[in-house]
Amino acid sequence: MRAQEITFLKLVQGDKQFQVPLYQRTYSWERAQLQRLWDDVSELVEQRVDGGVPAAHFLGSVVLAPGHIQAGGVQRWLVVDGQQRLTTLMLAFTALRDHYKAAGAEKAADRVHRQILVNEFHEDLDHYRLLPTQADRDAYTACVESSPKAGGAGNVGTAYRFFLGALAEGAEENGAEWTAAVEVAFKELLSIVEITAQDGDNVYRIFESINNTGVGLSQSDLLRNYVFSLLPKRGERVYRELWLPMQEKLGPKNLELLVWLDLVVRGHNKAKQSDIYREQQKRLDVFKNDEEALHREIQLLSERGERLLRILAPEREESGALRVALEHLRAWGGQTHYPLALHLLGLVHAGRATADEAAEALGYVESYLIRRMICQVPTNNLNRIFMDAPRELEADRSVAEAVRRLLSGRRRKWPSDEDLREAIRSKPFYWNGRSTQRFQVLRRLEESHAASEPVDFEKAPLSVEHVLPQRPAQAWFDLLAEETEDGQSPKELHDLLVHTLGNLTLSGDNSKLSNHPFQRKQQILDASALRMNQEIAAEERWGRAEILARADRLAERAIGLWPAPIGSVKTVGDEWPGWAELRAALVAMPSGTWTSYGDVGELIGLHAIGVGNHLATKPGVIGAYRVLNSDGRVSPGFRWLDGRTETPQELLEQEGAPFDEAGRAHRSCRLTAPELAALLGRDISPNSLHDPLPDTENAAAAERFRTQLSGNQSEAANTGVLAALHFWEGQGGHFDYGRADETSCFPMLDTGTPSQPHLLWPLALYPVTGTAEVAFQWLKDRSPFDDTEMRRELLRRLNEIDGVELAEAKLDLRPSFPLQVFADHPEEISAVLEWFVHTAALELAQRA
Repeated sequence: MRAQEITFLKLVQGDKQFQVPLYQRTYSWERAQLQRLWDDVSELVEQRVDGGVPAAHFLGSVVLAPGHIQAGGVQRWLVVDGQQRLTTLMLAFTALRDHYKAAGAEKAADRVHRQILVNEFHEDLDHYRLLPTQADRDAYTACVESSPKAGGAGNVGTAYRFFLGALAEGAEENGAEWTAAVEVAFKELLSIVEITAQDGDNVYRIFESINNTGVGLSQSDLLRNYVFSLLPKRGERVYRELWLPMQEKLGPKNLELLVWLDLVVRGHNKAKQSDIYREQQKRLDVFKNDEEALHREIQLLSERGERLLRILAPEREESGALRVALEHLRAWGGQTHYPLALHLLGLVHAGRATADEAAEALGYVESYLIRRMICQVPTNNLNRIFMDAPRELEADRSVAEAVRRLLSGRRRKWPSDEDLREAIRSKPFYWNGRSTQRFQVLRRLEESHAASEPVDFEKAPLSVEHVLPQRPAQAWFDLLAEETEDGQSPKELHDLLVHTLGNLTLSGDNSKLSNHPFQRKQQILDASALRMNQEIAAEERWGRAEILARADRLAERAIGLWPAPIGSVKTVGDEWPGWAELRAALVAMPSGTWTSYGDVGELIGLHAIGVGNHLATKPGVIGAYRVLNSDGRVSPGFRWLDGRTETPQELLEQEGAPFDEAGRAHRSCRLTAPELAALLGRDISPNSLHDPLPDTENAAAAERFRTQLSGNQSEAANTGVLAALHFWEGQGGHFDYGRADETSCFPMLDTGTPSQPHLLWPLALYPVTGTAEVAFQWLKDRSPFDDTEMRRELLRRLNEIDGVELAEAKLDLRPSFPLQVFADHPEEISAVLEWFVHTAALELAQRA
């Protein structure tokens, strides 16, 4: 085998084709991996635009084996390893080419197409520089060919849409020079080790050896081995007194975290966790012949480890104020703030700051994180902001003032008081952040009442509850009808209000509250120990006016809890954050799907008319033609702002979305606001998936499910659903139930082991709404249904049943069909469930 380090451009140039063999898995990168790559590329671009000379970013290796060359054909290379990176970069270039086209830069688009994506003078399959597996091939070639179906469902389409959106947002903010720097970064600043096998090498054996299941050494293991190779005399003592106690206290994962944080707080702010060993090795090389100095370095690392333990376990902190600040951040979750927190504790240790000053500084950090979450500010660059913070703090100021000034910088987007008030009134808070973070915000708001007998949140089994129900009875709509604006339906008003902070509270009685009228909820909330619930119960009614009034009260409490940035005034000319969210949602939509003005409005917290007005006056919004009226018709007022002539209906039909004779798009292709939120990576998971009910509560939940089913569905549907559940149980399955007011049922199948469960569920059944939701969104991360073809087969089998119409564009989402299908076609439903169990069992046997 031969290895060389080259740029991506040099790797792909020439008449060649990279073929992904059949034994390789399908393309599997998702949003998290794509975002990490984009963050790395963005850093290179920023350095280049600022006039620097960025060092190449090492992307990893690609292992290739020569294939056969036909006369006059291209040189074929089998991709033994590295197809995920290779496919991702090719999809990034398809998006870059199409971004250039949309901007009118035809020459640049043509350059990217010919240089990277295709073999210009070859036809058929030889035309493509990359040829993925059969399962991914159609989706990939649709992107290369700029087909109307480009950017469909599945990971290939998701990656293409991700890069298209990232490029659009970057260009909007930074201009054409930035886009050109992106092209240079992708072509010339990504370093890849090309490893080529020789004729006669067993390619499959190479693949097996690269992807074996052996446990490799961690970064901290490698560093430990290196350090003690430099301590022949002091090694045993240093290990016994410093390294081993540190390792035992922190554990393997946190030790590795410490070694990375050690680099960051020392000023290596661009260090990546994958490069810990290499970066630390370079730093420690100067101590090769000085055991005493190296001993001191390990002593410093050990002391830093003690401070990290206080971040991980704030109860170890002696200062009361600092302990409370650390506890608040631990409850918030995540590790984003760790570099700055560790730096601040180091300043306290060195006597350069007091514990109270550090606590105040961490309070600003908490405010920064929470205000951004409430206002739905994207989390892009958060890691970079906090990694840069230790070296960017102004040394001549108190640490609290320095941290506040740093985070108040305009590009760091710390929402003002005005921003916070507006977001609390209008943003769908229930879709913001993680479920634990939503809970923490409501908990802190409740604790701000400073009740004489506060609730013990550690013992009380509380969860987030909607006062105005998510799926209300008609009486609630009748109430809302009194407060609608011109052109607004009660349903549209409900959708704008239901997930806002003003309508949310904490309760341990979610199942009792259900979707009852407000008068019944009043009785339950009045008996609550929570002050926020007693205030809600004191209202005479619960509609728009009451929800907005409570939102205003909560906003003032939030402002008191979480301080504002310096100069907390909304800057004239700043774009409203909702518009960026709108653009992100539309570019995330798979080809062949549509949404409504009301759905987009619900997502961003705006009336449907405001959405329509914005799209009618803002040119260049990718996917604007996908927004239709609620009945699926193109708005009579729709106009292209760039002179195009096709109608939205024509474009959507080319993508595969069917329309009826009245010009209405099929409802199966409509993306609702929750589905748009899911595409943006929002945490809108059913509670039971994160927090299964204990066995003692599961039986009661099962009874609630059956009661709601019989009370809301026809006798035939009730019988059909229960028969299907009985059949599932006979196949070895069991059931989980949701905690929300409508008690959903999840038919579960465990194909793992007691120590490592592997849970699958094909459906979620909603007894009040009367729908069965197909769990594609969750299956896509669980084998064997992480294979797009397996999910497509499940969709095909369900669509063969009369009454089920699932759009292929929703293979990554949670489309639904009526529970009545269980009554009309019980045998067909059972056959699909049996196939699902059989498929999972086959995969289990292969794993065994």
